[in-house]
Amino acid sequence: MNELQQIFDTINLGLVILDRDLKVRHWNRWMARCSKIAPEAILGRPIFEFFPMLETHQSFRRNCKSVLAFGSYGFFSQKLHHYLFPFPPASSFEVKFEQMQQSCTMGPLRDDGRAITGLFLTVEDMTESAANERKLIEMNSRDALTGVYNRRYLETRLTEEFGRHRRHSRRLTLVMFDIDHFKTVNDSHGHACGDFILQSVAGSIAERVRISDCLARYGGEEFSCLLHETDLAAGILLAERFRCQIEAMDHDFKGTRVKVTISLGVSELRDDDSLEQFVKRADEAMYRAKAGGRNRVCG
Repeated sequence: MNELQQIFDTINLGLVILDRDLKVRHWNRWMARCSKIAPEAILGRPIFEFFPMLETHQSFRRNCKSVLAFGSYGFFSQKLHHYLFPFPPASSFEVKFEQMQQSCTMGPLRDDGRAITGLFLTVEDMTESAANERKLIEMNSRDALTGVYNRRYLETRLTEEFGRHRRHSRRLTLVMFDIDHFKTVNDSHGHACGDFILQSVAGSIAERVRISDCLARYGGEEFSCLLHETDLAAGILLAERFRCQIEAMDHDFKGTRVKVTISLGVSELRDDDSLEQFVKRADEAMYRAKAGGRNRVCG
């Protein structure tokens, strides 16, 4: 084993060398370990025979042609492509990925006469960095007290879903709700109890929403829930379930039994709506519910 071979098999990086026909000339130990494909099984064989998804990966094919024709370099960032090779990720990260997140670089290999004889491909495991970045994004999008999304994140999602509705006419419904007489809870039992009620109500509602939906603390004791592929009737039905669930709950704060109710307003996005009109209609419906006696749903 020559010195370069020792280096190639020691580095904590995937290294692949392909000839001009995209057959594997080198497959280092890192690639063998992550792919579970031994070098002797893949050397001399087309890379597409083992990884057929690369054959239909337009960016991969385009970069291979550019490298072999012009000696250029190609880059596949984790943020844009996520991965080239479908390797299982390390299992020690709190954030779960179905595949190892990778950053890859491609470049030319030349002989002594400067003719391009093939290309190299490096593969770097970016899963830990991607997991840390996702956790930071998640932390910045969550309300510190209740654990549901915060208003800034909700407003971002509202803008995204509004644009999606404009392009694809997808159903979108917004539920806004407020804890009734919340000031009385704070005044009677203290702000620590008020915080406990906010957490309890938010946690209870969170158990009833889908992963695709967005439950957020809008401000103070007011919350919003953005419902995908949901019309007004279905939104009102779900809001009524929220109302009944909170009404039936007993909140035990340090031995003190506290009961609260919520008032809810529901709106469905209309084709002629602006985003502001959509949100305002849900907010107005919620205030109609409160003015009508509280502990009710208005749409």
